[in-house]
Amino acid sequence: MRLAGKKIIQLVSNDFEDLELWYPVHRLREEGATVDIVGEKAGEKYIGKYGVPIVSDKTFDEINPADYDAILVPGGWSPDLLRRFDSVLAMVRHFDETKQPIGQICHAGWVLISAGVLKGINVTSTPGIKDDMTNAGATWHDEPVVVDGHIISSRRPPDLPDYMREFIRVLEGSK
Repeated sequence: MRLAGKKIIQLVSNDFEDLELWYPVHRLREEGATVDIVGEKAGEKYIGKYGVPIVSDKTFDEINPADYDAILVPGGWSPDLLRRFDSVLAMVRHFDETKQPIGQICHAGWVLISAGVLKGINVTSTPGIKDDMTNAGATWHDEPVVVDGHIISSRRPPDLPDYMREFIRVLEGSK
């Protein structure tokens, strides 16, 4: 159990990319981490793009990011909803300021863009938001996974094994 004692925030809202949320949750739990599903409401059922549901454990406003070791932002269309919450952006900024792991995949880069944490960072994402990423000051790469310090980014579901291998590696080495 390489990640026993580690606590991770998995953000959620409707229309998340099902695999990009569930695969990381399962992998991290397999390694012994505690993963809290955090949404606008606690106990709420959120539905992925392909119909797979998940129920949130906690709300954005009731958690203290300082109690966690990392944060994951799912892809799909949910990042466009997530970035509208000041508390979500504050969480991302907290993890950026403390240099703790931030995982983003596919369209999740929109949340980091809105949080203002990508200037000078090497990233990848779905090619559909490449311009958004570069306009935010990031250097975009068309690779399965890009690690720049504490920010781990990935393109799409086929890249999930590479993404989680690197996210777990960075998380293991974090404080």
